Amino acid sequence: MTTGGQGPEGAPPSAFPWDDVLALALHDLRWRPADVWAATPRELAAAAGFSRRASPMSRADLDRLIAAHPDPS
Repeated sequence: MTTGGQGPEGAPPSAFPWDDVLALALHDLRWRPADVWAATPRELAAAAGFSRRASPMSRADLDRLIAAHPDPS
């Protein structure tokens, strides 16, 4: 956990990307301004197609990865 308004490893926190969020919501998604301001960050992320869950790797993908990068003998 960070304290004192600091980001990871003492770096200053980055500014929220308002211009990007507004462009996405108003232009791409065509939301009304009232809907943009009523939405939570999680709702905006879901509408934008962001997901926190990655698909699990299949066995075939794992086998290809192992074949492409074998452990040294």
